[in-house]
Amino acid sequence: MSNPVTDLVLGFQGLVADVPDLVQPLIVALAGAVPFIEGEGAAAIGIIGGIHPVIAALAGAVGNLLCVAVVVLATSRVRAAVTTRRGAPAKAPTARREKFEKAYHRYGTPGVSLLGPLLLPTQFTAAALTSTGVSPARVIGWQALAIALWTAGITTIALGLIRIAA
Repeated sequence: MSNPVTDLVLGFQGLVADVPDLVQPLIVALAGAVPFIEGEGAAAIGIIGGIHPVIAALAGAVGNLLCVAVVVLATSRVRAAVTTRRGAPAKAPTARREKFEKAYHRYGTPGVSLLGPLLLPTQFTAAALTSTGVSPARVIGWQALAIALWTAGITTIALGLIRIAA
C-alpha cells in the first residue's frame, strides 16, 4: 500500500530532476508549501535532486514561510469576522483545542512556534495561534524563525548523512 506523503515527495523529486536548473528552486519552494513536507523536507528533496544545499534550504524555507503567511492572514480575517459577528453562540472547545491552549499557556507563542514542528505542520500551528488572537505579525515572525531553524538544522544533518554515506 502506498503512502500519499511518500508518493508526493517522490513526485517532487522526479519533477526537480525533469525541469531546467533555473526552475528547480521554484519546485523546491512549492514542495516547502506542502504541510508535512515543510521547508526541511523540501530542502532534502532539492539536495537529492542535485540543487546546491544553500539554495535548496532557502527555497524550501521561503516556500514554507509564504504558505504560512497566507494561512495566518486568512485565519486572521476569519477570526475577525467571527469575533465581530453579533449573537454567535459560544462553542465548547474540543479536546484537541484544549490541548493546544494548554501548550500555548505553558510555552507561549515562541515555544509553540519552535516546538510545534515536532507534532504538526507549521501551517496548522500558525492557524491555531492566529485563531487564539495572537497578532499575525507575531505569529509570522516566530514561524519564520522556527522555519529557518528547522530547515537549517535538518539540512545540516542531511548533509552530514550524505557525506558519511559517500
